[in-house]
Amino acid sequence: MTTESAAAAVQATVYGYPRQGGSRELKKAVEGYWKGRVTAEALRETTRDLRRTNWQQLADAGITEVPTGDFSYYDHVLDTSVMVGAVPQRHRAAVHADALDGYFAMARGTQDVAPLEMTKWFDTNYHYLVPELGPDTVFTADSSKQVAELQEALSLGHTARPVLVGPVTYLLLAKPAPGVAADFEPLTLLDRLLPVYARVLADLRAAGAEWVQLDEPALVQDRTPAELNAVARAYRELGAPAERPKLLVASYFDRLGEALPVLAKAPVDGLALDFTEAAAANLADLAAVGGLPGKRLVAGVVNGRNIWINDLEKSLSTLGTLLGLADRVDVAASCSLLHVPLDATVERDVDPQVRRWLAFARQKTAEIATLARGLAGGTGAIAAELAANRADLASRTGSAVTRDPAVRARTAAITDADGRRSQPYEERASAQHARLGLPLLPTTTIGSFPQTTELRTARADLRTGRIDTAGYEDRIEAEIREVLAFQEKAGVDVLVHGEPERNDMVQYFAEQLTGYLATQHGWVQSYGTRYVRPPVLAGDISRPDPMTVRWTTYAQAQTGRPVKGMLTGPVTMLAWSFVRDDQPLGDTARQVALALRDEVDDLEAAGTAVIQVDEPALRETLPLRAADHAAYLAWATESFRLTTAGVRPDTQIHTHMCYAEFGDIVDAIEDLDADVISLEAARSHMQVADELAGADYPREVGPGVWDIHSPRIPSVAEASALLRKGLAAIPAERLWVNPDCGLKTRAWPETRASLENLVEAARQVRAEVAGDGA
Repeated sequence: MTTESAAAAVQATVYGYPRQGGSRELKKAVEGYWKGRVTAEALRETTRDLRRTNWQQLADAGITEVPTGDFSYYDHVLDTSVMVGAVPQRHRAAVHADALDGYFAMARGTQDVAPLEMTKWFDTNYHYLVPELGPDTVFTADSSKQVAELQEALSLGHTARPVLVGPVTYLLLAKPAPGVAADFEPLTLLDRLLPVYARVLADLRAAGAEWVQLDEPALVQDRTPAELNAVARAYRELGAPAERPKLLVASYFDRLGEALPVLAKAPVDGLALDFTEAAAANLADLAAVGGLPGKRLVAGVVNGRNIWINDLEKSLSTLGTLLGLADRVDVAASCSLLHVPLDATVERDVDPQVRRWLAFARQKTAEIATLARGLAGGTGAIAAELAANRADLASRTGSAVTRDPAVRARTAAITDADGRRSQPYEERASAQHARLGLPLLPTTTIGSFPQTTELRTARADLRTGRIDTAGYEDRIEAEIREVLAFQEKAGVDVLVHGEPERNDMVQYFAEQLTGYLATQHGWVQSYGTRYVRPPVLAGDISRPDPMTVRWTTYAQAQTGRPVKGMLTGPVTMLAWSFVRDDQPLGDTARQVALALRDEVDDLEAAGTAVIQVDEPALRETLPLRAADHAAYLAWATESFRLTTAGVRPDTQIHTHMCYAEFGDIVDAIEDLDADVISLEAARSHMQVADELAGADYPREVGPGVWDIHSPRIPSVAEASALLRKGLAAIPAERLWVNPDCGLKTRAWPETRASLENLVEAARQVRAEVAGDGA
């Protein structure tokens, strides 16, 4: 095909779109269903309306091929498990009795049945539910959801492309089911799974699908020759039938690398590649394989993960280069727009100068459509858009909002000594034990307590002027006293104030640091019905005033037990924000670390003996390719140490991580030089304790014994069993007892019962340990 004819065929498309609706209608409907206030049919009608709205927004923006199947009640990987019949044995009765209730039981668990494990979707802040598979798994096709949503879109007059998680990625994301040997490899089930995918593809073709997209983001990670052979086998088989839809295999988040020549040779009809951060590598690799003659290339040139406007001229240049490398080139975002908020135009509280730099999902779809028109018709067809884009980019580059000379001078003056504690861990531990006087197996929580309707109302009342600052602070103080009193009565050893003043563990700090901007409507799905509003990191960072000292010192004055100071660490402040893209991440992390260091120093000066700096994002931000790990971990661990290294030896530094695979960052956890680390472990059955023990991790550890992302209340026996499993890996002298994560999303009744059971489990196991030592 000639360059001219390829350009004339340009389509504008996306791989997925925010699910929640402009007012988070999905969250409200699903939670209403859980509470019995919304019927199943009303829930289904709400989701149908949301899908129609999404498709119409896309079409109105100029998207000529809309995705279907990306919409989900809870999680698209869980939807895939349902599609292929991979329902765990313990949930089959519930799914058979009521498919919708059984679906939610797999996601959330019930009082009697544990949910699926949850972990991060590659290096994003989205969580997926991990498939559980074993040698006895039997796959069966259920394409009803995918077919129904395709037919909905087609009936509304849209050109639609179903989007599925690809079979290789699905298996690589899975884990051995409970009771299955830990070394079982789910990828060995590929030959059993492929006929099920073939059946789903046939059903979609019969329903009117011309193209079907199979997402294979796992292929941008390092893959073994055996795994690459599995990719070749999978797409050789799926590409073989004559009566099938055209297959578009999509990759995103990084360069496709060694998987590119495998897929280029496969009998599929198109590839989708990321041409944002991975542009140079994917371009070079694509040229090296001779391009994609006879195939469609969907070029992800608009970044689907950040919120900054696209450089349209740069993207057009990339697209122009690609025209000579494929039979057909279409324009897309680099990944699903699930990872960005819906619409920047509604952010009326953001400085108009800054708002012109922002592109949320609706703005990104307009950029995609503009680029498609430019590729098809030349720069003259989009001359006005290019001129406006150049002006917006120049406005950001020259703005004083982005640079603070004092911050840059302080960052430039950092020395190696600034990131080192004054004494080694062994000496610090003795001093801390003497100061704190804690029992064996000390109990604590991770930080937050339930965010009640009353607390949210108090914040809203303060914003609207219904109460003044003094009235608001009275309410917060009363909540702190209640939280402390409960913990003391329950027998918790190291207390927290419960964080009632905090709306979010990142946003709360961002609102008090220079360089950050808060949004009012910038909601992004984290998991299920949990949505967050990541702040926007637009400029240099500093801390004008103390942020947490007032509430921590108030709490400590109410009790004789130690109260932890609670901060969010620099890596997480970046990872859970929309971070600036005009300087290296390591430079921004150092700025945040210095601001947090000032807060740590003030907490210590106020008498705080235990300070926790949470870094749940340390693992999730790990680059997808091993070759990139060392450089990332160097600045990530340095920024944590820079935050915490200024304290005295007898001040105990804690950190916390959750919902990620930790085994490949054990050395980095050691490099943090924290005194105590608490980690998610309940759903993974203490796997992390074994990993730390296997690496001879020498410090104190709190592997969680209560899965707080499920509403079920762990019994004393259940928590005790997990604790004993932890003791098999970690000596009692170094083991803490705590939940997996903060309790913000839980209700008070389950919090009280669960925490009381946790403390009782610690008492019982403590007595067992003491008896063994007698």
